[in-house]
Amino acid sequence: MSGIYIHIPFCKQACHYCDFHFSTSMKKKEEMVLALAKEIRLRKSEAVFLDSARTDIVIETIYFGGGTPSVLTSGEIDFLIATVYEHFSVVENPEITLEANPDDLSTERIIELSKSKVNRLSIGIQSFFEDDLQMMNRAHNSAEAKKCLTEATNYFDNISIDLIYGVPGMSNEKWKQNIEQALSFGIPHISSYALTVEPKTALKKLIQTGKVAEPNDEVAQEHFMILEETLEANGFIHYELSNFGKENYFSKNNSAYWLGKKYIGIGPSAHSYDGVSRSWNIANNPLYLKTIEADELPNEIEFLTIADRYNEYVMTGLRTIWGVSLERIESEFGQLYLDYLLKQADKFLKDELLSIKNHILKPTKKGKFLTDGIASDLFWLNLE
Repeated sequence: MSGIYIHIPFCKQACHYCDFHFSTSMKKKEEMVLALAKEIRLRKSEAVFLDSARTDIVIETIYFGGGTPSVLTSGEIDFLIATVYEHFSVVENPEITLEANPDDLSTERIIELSKSKVNRLSIGIQSFFEDDLQMMNRAHNSAEAKKCLTEATNYFDNISIDLIYGVPGMSNEKWKQNIEQALSFGIPHISSYALTVEPKTALKKLIQTGKVAEPNDEVAQEHFMILEETLEANGFIHYELSNFGKENYFSKNNSAYWLGKKYIGIGPSAHSYDGVSRSWNIANNPLYLKTIEADELPNEIEFLTIADRYNEYVMTGLRTIWGVSLERIESEFGQLYLDYLLKQADKFLKDELLSIKNHILKPTKKGKFLTDGIASDLFWLNLE
């Protein structure tokens, strides 16, 4: 077992681009915290079952995601962490991450968190420019973004920030300024994502009505190349498609996902994985609360076929510096899968979008931005 993910399904307001599960009503927040703690207790027996050796499972990471976990009080966060410790074995120095928004991180709050078991902050900056934040409908402003990082770096060593590129109207120069501003705070980890237009979001409607321009793929690709070049020149390792970290500062939680380790997801919409099956909780706060109250788990389970597991490994492997091991493909999935992978990869190898070195298949620098599309061409959906 690698870790426990705890989904906090509340936000102060809805960002225009977001399609994650959350509620802007905080009325059930205290009830939800108690339900999350109860689910942690209910999942203990499941966790033991997931371990093939039937031994006690050790938790290496605890991750508060959302939503906006920083809307919880420090006492509520401490309570949930203590519940994990009460019902699971936890390594001596686990990585405990809290996703937070700048407007929640006052100096007093940062000091409170620094005295807790939380030892990593993931801060949703997105942009240091006011017009970008307003277009995204973020709850914080540029001044709050800079102030919270100034204060957080005084109390936390392990800090990650999120930045969004490919924003309509964002020039290359403006994007460079965003990156340079982030680097000025000396943070050791940056997660950066292209602005995507998801169905049923406010951003989709704004684009349809002509109030916001459609994101441009060529601009996003230029921004991606600028990001990679600038961060690598500043000592960051591009260890996953959207993640850059200095040595010893890779996200242990996220790396576990990409490396196929097991995890348990707690809370509405949270996903779990045990190596052979995947489950997900219902994305409905009232139904989640009602089901947990009845001592039942509000989830559905999907058992993964060998093709599912192959496709997932190809997808995650290509996104990381660890790549796709051809030896693992052969030993875990068989010669049929290896032959198919090499056949599908051939055109990308010839176009120098993929390379093979030491039996590891990886995207080239030219192919990195196209990784997800390349991976989909390597999938074998009709094997079984």
